[in-house]
Amino acid sequence: MRALAEIPDADVSYLQAMQLPRPDTDLLSHLIEYVPWREEHVVLWGKQYLQPRLTAWFGDEGCTYTYSGIRLEPLPWTKVLFDLKREVESIAAAPFNSVLLNYYRNERDSMGLHSDDEPELGRNPVIASVSLGAERTFVMKHKRRKDVPRVRLPLASGSLLLMKGETQHNWRHGLAKETGPCAARVNLTFRRILL
Repeated sequence: MRALAEIPDADVSYLQAMQLPRPDTDLLSHLIEYVPWREEHVVLWGKQYLQPRLTAWFGDEGCTYTYSGIRLEPLPWTKVLFDLKREVESIAAAPFNSVLLNYYRNERDSMGLHSDDEPELGRNPVIASVSLGAERTFVMKHKRRKDVPRVRLPLASGSLLLMKGETQHNWRHGLAKETGPCAARVNLTFRRILL
């Protein structure tokens, strides 16, 4: 993994091509077809909105996750997801007990700027993000420092982005809509829920 030292007040690393349990295109097709995707409503600033993407939550029993008014109970690990989790744990040198999958169907799907700072993730969570499918630009914005420009990271299919340490305290991250046509992308963010 390559540490991205140019991002101040953060501990972010990137691996452009990780070892996957099967080719990235096969893994993408499998997840799109077999994951029970859900379209959720989120509550932001007191209003309810339909998320501009599909999601699924898998993990160990008891790994409930709550964000933006959504409470997710984990589906049991599939063999494909468990094998991928073990590979990610090996690279990240960190244990994970859950994974949030986001399915961006086309250029209109996105995720707003946010921090993964929910109490059940602990003070300095390790978030390991695997990208499959169309390359999309991951955007990071510092929470307080106006002198620090936004960071834009194109995430390749089969890549792993690792955020840890103080990153969630200091930065928000997201995935903007695209202006032109864009193929499907699935992102898997492995995390550890404190039980």
